[in-house]
Formats: sequence, structure tokens, C-alpha cells
Amino acid sequence: MTDPAGDVPRLVQPRCCPCSVSRREFLKVGGAALGGLAVAGLTWSALRAEEARFGPAPARKPLRVKPVLSYEVPGRQPQTSWRSWGGIETPAQAAEEVARIQGELDKVRAAADFPVEFLPVASVRNGGEVAALQDVAGADALLLYPAGAGGDVFDAARKSGKHVVVFIRHKSGPVYLWYEIVSPRYLRSHTDRLAMQDLTYDDVVVDSLEELALRLRALGGLKNTMGQRILAIGGASGWACEKAPDLARERFKLDIQDVPYADLAKLIQAARADASAVQAARERAAAYLKDAGVQLETEQKYVENCFLLEQVFRGLLVKADARALTINSCMGTIMPMAETTACLTLSLLNDAGFQAFCESDFVVVPSGLLATNISGRPNFLNDPTYPHQGVITLAHCTAPRRMDGKALEPARLLTHFESDYGASPKVEMAKGTRVTNVIPDFLAKRWTGFVGEIVDAPFLAICRSQIDVAYKCPDAKVAENMPGFHWMTVYGDYTRETAYALRKVGIAWENLG
Repeated sequence: MTDPAGDVPRLVQPRCCPCSVSRREFLKVGGAALGGLAVAGLTWSALRAEEARFGPAPARKPLRVKPVLSYEVPGRQPQTSWRSWGGIETPAQAAEEVARIQGELDKVRAAADFPVEFLPVASVRNGGEVAALQDVAGADALLLYPAGAGGDVFDAARKSGKHVVVFIRHKSGPVYLWYEIVSPRYLRSHTDRLAMQDLTYDDVVVDSLEELALRLRALGGLKNTMGQRILAIGGASGWACEKAPDLARERFKLDIQDVPYADLAKLIQAARADASAVQAARERAAAYLKDAGVQLETEQKYVENCFLLEQVFRGLLVKADARALTINSCMGTIMPMAETTACLTLSLLNDAGFQAFCESDFVVVPSGLLATNISGRPNFLNDPTYPHQGVITLAHCTAPRRMDGKALEPARLLTHFESDYGASPKVEMAKGTRVTNVIPDFLAKRWTGFVGEIVDAPFLAICRSQIDVAYKCPDAKVAENMPGFHWMTVYGDYTRETAYALRKVGIAWENLG
């Protein structure tokens, strides 16, 4: 809903502070029922039959890239300019360049920390030959190597409907014609301004395989996010923004599938009546607690119930062929059903490679999906505080332990703070770690963020997992550029990949750092 003045969303004002129970009482908006999925009318026995329920999450889908070399063969003419710039002007030189490209892409694939596949390198002389390439249809992106030929090659690549990345040589091999003219002749089309939106300055790479990998990593993350299915336990919502689920569907084409609490309650009740499932939960909880990095400071029954709830959630994910899940009303509704909180359960799912979020806040959920799909690492959905003296505290009760995607951080298992009930991990995130902080806006038009450093993991009277993050920009700049409410934090620096991916879906990005 919009106000009479424009497209500002109607905000639902929390009745108390942002950490109170009332802030979790979101408005339920839209969301398709599960009737179209394999989980419709699902019974606990059907969930228990899934062999994969304790296995890892499905892997990210690989980005499929079609490399295309364009070149021309000029003919010598007397007393006139007969060739353009560039070091490739014969079929033999083009064949050498194809081999060079293939060798470089083999290196990129071997070093990549994201799944990528390269189709065979094609060589073309004009746009018509690009359009005739049969395997372009199965690609996600075209990687154009414009050694020569005209702008119709670029036109044909864009008309394919695929993402286009342009790799140009200066010193990494024979110099390309388009090293000279890609900006004035094509990107600006003989004007002073960028002439198109689907191919921009950011899409051009000169010589650097690292820069190429960065763009492919971003596109791979975007591929895995666009149209992604996510289960919304208790419905899809948005923190103080009722249109958030619809905006998430619009920008990222998310397939949001509601799982009503009434259905979940039946599954949990059946799981609690299943002696073998309860025993499995106890055994898994005991194994978890034997980890020297885990300190139990709540009742063990809450931990065991979290593992039982994790079996239910994982079964739903497997049946629905989904990697992501979020839970609404996690500050109250789930507790009497599961006899615990969902905090540790969500942490376990994230550590297993799924994407699990509390609060069903679809203002921030897309940023979490994108961050994990780009980085291959779990993310920490958190509540920000107020920036001051170069530091901001970020906290929540559902942090993963496998924040770097590999090793488990130490954790204290406590009660969930606001309810003083259940099991919630206080993950001791490592000081000195660089983290990307993404700050989505309510309107899904302009996200901000920055790279910071964890300087402390305090134990304040707030949500259990908490970090002090230092940044290198004025406090006022951060304070004035904190749209929305929740933030998303992931280990490492992925700000440039985030910016590149967001541009493809029409969301602006501002790096505050």
C-alpha cells in the first residue's frame, strides 16, 4: 500500500522497542499455498521416509558461461588504411587465441570458490554468427572477447537475453580493437553518456582474471537467487512493511511458499509421538554437546527439542525441493508447539548449508539469499544498533556457527534472550574478521552497506549472538544511510559482487566504507 504522496510503503509501527515481542507480530501478506508442491497434505511418516533429511543441503547451481571470440580478417589494400587496431587478423591467430582463452578459463574454473561451467569457446566474425550459435540457449551468460569485428556482435550478444560480460586484452595477449573503442563507439554510442542499461562500464574487464571471476561469482549468486523457492512458516511478512513479500517476488522472482502453523503443529505433534525420532534427536543433541567448542547454559531438553524441530524443518525442505526457509512469529507461536525456540534449529540448518531465517522479514531475506548464494557461506541476520565512535553492535539469537563456510565457531547455548526460554547459540565470532554488512531498504530500490571488522563479541543484555563491528567512515554517514531495519552480515568482502548483482535487478547500491 502507498501513501497519497507517492510510493512510500505504509509502515506498521511497532508498539514497543525493536527487540520487544510486538516487533515479531508482522502482517501476513500474500504467499502461495503449498497445494502445488509435494508437501501438500504431508504426514510425519512421509517426512521420516526421506533418506536425505540429515544430509547436506543441495549445492548451488553452476553458472553456465558461453565464451565467444569475435575477430576480423582484413585484406591488404594499397595506399589506404586497411586494418583496424588489434593483434588478431588471421584465422591462425584466432585459433591461437581460442586456445589461450580456453587455458585461462580452465584456470578460472579450477580456482573458483563458486560453481561455474564454461561451454566450448566459439569464434565468430559478425553478429549473425553469434545469433546462430546453438548452445547459447543453455547458457546463463555470454563472455565476449571482442578482438575485432563490429558492434553488431555486441548487439547480438545482448539480444540473446543472457547476461553479457566483456573481456578485453591490453597486455594479457594480443591487444584487442575494442580496447580502444568499447566506450565511445558502443557503451556511449557516440555520445557523452552511457547509452544502455543492460551493458555498462561494470561489465567490461581488461586483462584481469580475478576481475572476471568476481563478475561471474556475482552472476552465479544471482542465478541461484532469482526464482528461488523459500518456505515461509506461518506466512510471508516484512518488518513494518506490508508490501515486502510482493517486492521480493517482483525484484527476485522468489517462489514464496506458505506453510500454515496449523499444518506445522500437526507435524511437530506427530514427531514428538515418534519414539525413534525423539531418540534420534537426543543422540544428535548429545553429539553436538560433546563438541569442545560448545558450552551448555540452558536445559538440555530445549536443545533436544531443537534437534527434533530441525528434523521437521529439514523434511519440509527436502520434500519441497527448497534450500531456504523462514519462520514467522518465532517470538511466540512456535514455542508452545515445539517446547523450545527455533533459534538453535535455524543455526543448525544454516551450518548444514541451507538458508534459514527468523522473523520472515522479506525486506532482508532476499539479501541473505543473495549473500549466501554469492559467497557460499552462511549469513547472520541481525538487529543493528546506533553507530558511534566508529563501531556498531549487531545482534540476534540465530547466528550460524560455520560462518566461514567450513569451521565451527565456539558457541554458548543459552536461552533466547527476550523470552528467557529455549535454546539459542551465542556464537563467538572471531575478532579481526572482515565482514560484509548489507542494509536493504523497505522499497527494494537502494541498498547500502560496507565492509567492517569484528572487534569484539560482547555479552550484553540483548540478543545472544552479538558482535561489535568497526568501520572506516564517519558515524553520521552510517547513521544517515541505514534504511529498513534488519541487516545481513557475511564473512569476507563481497561488496562489489553484491553491487554488480543488484544492478542486474534494478536495485542501486552505495558502499559506505
